Amino acid sequence: QVQLVESGGGLVQAGGSLRLSCAASGRTFSSYSMGWFRQAPGKEREFVAGISWSGSSTDYTDSVKGRFTISRDNAKKTVYLQMNSLKPEDTAVYYCAANAGFIHTTMVSLPSYWGQGTQVTVSS
Repeated sequence: QVQLVESGGGLVQAGGSLRLSCAASGRTFSSYSMGWFRQAPGKEREFVAGISWSGSSTDYTDSVKGRFTISRDNAKKTVYLQMNSLKPEDTAVYYCAANAGFIHTTMVSLPSYWGQGTQVTVSS
């Protein structure tokens, strides 16, 4: 069992930066792939970024490549999403997720564990 708690969301102007954090509980954090998803009002939840259990592999949706960076610190049981050059279309609730299999853009099933989400609002 993994419990996830996100933090770091907020209001930022276009072009600004935010860093999201996701703190996990449980002894097996380092064995899980971690990821970030987002859901804008009226839209479906979408994949943003994923990272393997070791941190050696990452994946991003095309719209955030070059702007967002996912990373993890297994000793702190925390995964991060550094978001730079933010755009109004990045506005959404961002969710942290954990899964035994690698979280990536074309995965068929949804991750097993989810946080409650943190709001990111980018003003123009």
